[in-house]
Amino acid sequence: MNQIQIFSAPNAAAVGKIAAEMIVAAVNAKRDAVLGLATGSTPLPLYGELVKAYRAGEVSFRGIRTVNLDEYVGLSETHEQSYRYFMNENLFKQIDIDLSNTFVPNGTAADSAAACDAYEARIEALGGIDLQLLGIGLNGHIGFNEPADTFSKRTHVVELTESTREANKRFFASIDNVPTQAITMGIGTIFAAKKLVLVCTGEKKAEILKRSLTGDVDPRVPASILQFHPDVTVFADEAALKLI
Repeated sequence: MNQIQIFSAPNAAAVGKIAAEMIVAAVNAKRDAVLGLATGSTPLPLYGELVKAYRAGEVSFRGIRTVNLDEYVGLSETHEQSYRYFMNENLFKQIDIDLSNTFVPNGTAADSAAACDAYEARIEALGGIDLQLLGIGLNGHIGFNEPADTFSKRTHVVELTESTREANKRFFASIDNVPTQAITMGIGTIFAAKKLVLVCTGEKKAEILKRSLTGDVDPRVPASILQFHPDVTVFADEAALKLI
């Protein structure tokens, strides 16, 4: 197994700051880099720091291409809970990136399977992912790759578990409004990225972070596959790292 670099910070804001510094350095080193991005509450401080760095003249995203991990099936780009909307509002509209260079799976495609194939082809056409940002779910999911009997390979449609829908219902009017499916990059797609960066904050993530980084590599803990990747950096706060 490969060595995973782990950086600790006092709190979520500090995690966002040090993780953003790595991404800024990557962008400055490769002006046309392909960044894989994630949504959710965990990366919000990081995106805020990227916006600050851009406004301070420390970085430009003009030539950067991005691909997002996942998207809900059935939500349009303008739906406030779609991941396209999240990215536009929390990052893309606040920096100098060309929106035509930002890609999110098509959650409203008539043929979801074809949309998955097209997304894989898009990533390949871009030359692959240079740096993929990840969060981790309470059940160990990365992207929307839920616990399973085998590791998924490529972009696919997934049925969301009730625990994942329950965790996300705070963003919707009720659990009934939370989509039951999503399109997600597969574990194989994620694993093909040259570098993986995992951000994790909060005491409630401590147990799953420990299992993912130090336990058996098991598809029932999807994030455990990170142990086999040659270049993984974890940024976590002290609460999330309390068991490691």
